[in-house]
Amino acid sequence: MAREPRSGQANPTVTVVVPTLAADETLEECLASLERQTFSDFEVVVVDNSGRQAVRRLGPAGGRVSVISNDRNAGFGAAVNQAFHQSTAPFLAVLNDDATVHPGWLEALLAAMEPRPDVGMCASQVRYASDGSLDSAGMLLCLDGSSKQRGHLKAPASYGRAEEALLPSGSAAFYRREMLEEIGLFDESFFLYCEDTDLGLRARWAGWECLYVPAAVAEHRYSHSSGKASALKAYYVERNRLFVIFKNFPLLDLLLVPFYAMSRYFWHFIYALGGRGKAAEFRQEGSSLVRLAWYIVRGHAELVARFPEILRRRRGIKRRLTTKQFRRLIRRYSISPRQVAAL
Repeated sequence: MAREPRSGQANPTVTVVVPTLAADETLEECLASLERQTFSDFEVVVVDNSGRQAVRRLGPAGGRVSVISNDRNAGFGAAVNQAFHQSTAPFLAVLNDDATVHPGWLEALLAAMEPRPDVGMCASQVRYASDGSLDSAGMLLCLDGSSKQRGHLKAPASYGRAEEALLPSGSAAFYRREMLEEIGLFDESFFLYCEDTDLGLRARWAGWECLYVPAAVAEHRYSHSSGKASALKAYYVERNRLFVIFKNFPLLDLLLVPFYAMSRYFWHFIYALGGRGKAAEFRQEGSSLVRLAWYIVRGHAELVARFPEILRRRRGIKRRLTTKQFRRLIRRYSISPRQVAAL
């Protein structure tokens, strides 16, 4: 791992972490949007996971931007954790390299969180860069462990009110350092996808609140790096939703997971036949439903192999909520298996 020195503020209020793999023109646009922020007391840490120091092609880091260069793809969560360990800021923002933010993004997030010591996370209003529809207004949770974007494909105006959310999408999230120091950072074993869900649920168990901040607008080129429904994404999403449930779900809820999962698989199959949903996108990318079934089997096999490790991490979760309170919370922000398959 190589690190380029940073100039600018020694002790900024916010550290913005931008993990990157492609390090292409979208990263340049992302960094340019951060330079236009109305709030100025922040630093930017770009974590280059390309393994070939691709960020250097964009020119030397300067001003408020520093670069951590890894010799391999360490994964999304590990990249964010590296920047956290380098930072001393009381607030941490996480932003995808294929997202750009409106000028008031940081100012709105800080204004929402700073006066509320019980709030440990904030969700941005994430829009599709292509048509301006919503990508997410926070996240929802299916009771098989799958997480999906709240308000997905709806008009932004329909989610224009600041309110509580379950947890933020990691594509444009805001975290309090105090919370991360208490509950732990991103679980690096997830590597890619669902680590934001795991972190958010651990925070909820510990009693931290999450706010949705509609004035904090980010525009996202969805899955620019890995594809909308790529083989890579299919595998990690399926495997990691199993990690999520066995780490975070109450024991009685684990008994219901197979029924919710079978329902979701059924609706994936039905919608794929009709050319709808993620399973249909997967087929359009050139893969078969048989291959998708193989990823499901492979994900379950890895769960079995890693189960002792997952159980240890489950036991380490800090819990202020009772099981009843947590169960009520996840049901309040739940999404049905059919809705998951349709999105």
